[in-house]
Amino acid sequence: MPDLEFKIKKFKKIPSTNQKAKELALSGVAPWTVIVAEKQIAGYGKEKVPWFSPRGGLYFSIILPKSKIEDLQTLTILAAFIVAKTINDNFSLETLIKLPNDVLLNRKKVAGVLTENIIGKNVKLSVIGIGLNTNIEKFPKELEDKATSLKIELGKGVNNEKILKKIVKELKEQLKTISE
Repeated sequence: MPDLEFKIKKFKKIPSTNQKAKELALSGVAPWTVIVAEKQIAGYGKEKVPWFSPRGGLYFSIILPKSKIEDLQTLTILAAFIVAKTINDNFSLETLIKLPNDVLLNRKKVAGVLTENIIGKNVKLSVIGIGLNTNIEKFPKELEDKATSLKIELGKGVNNEKILKKIVKELKEQLKTISE
């Protein structure tokens, strides 16, 4: 389906995929451009809380088109639901959503979602950032009791690119009915 296509821009290491997506959106990059980083050095979540983003995880931000959804929390919850559903459907793991933006596995955070608006001279768009702990084998001491990864839970690695494509396609499918 051509209307479900999107463009991926990959980076080895950047401060934050949301930050890069906002910069690119303001410079005119098309909606449904996805910014992916192998590693973030200044990734953040809600209230600018740092997000542990080493190599192995899946960190991406999606530049969304103008939408009839004004409430960022609605977009955040939708994205969290899609991440949880993707994990449930593809890996037979039971996730929970801690509203509005966390996805949990075995009571530990496996993913977080952050939605931000971009308001410029002629631009008003949103960016959804998703941090998904996929192939991370070990967390710092202070996160061991709070975070997990798909690799830890499954005992094997997963394909980040396949997961990325499933999440973005599902999000685009869900949003196409409400985008202007």
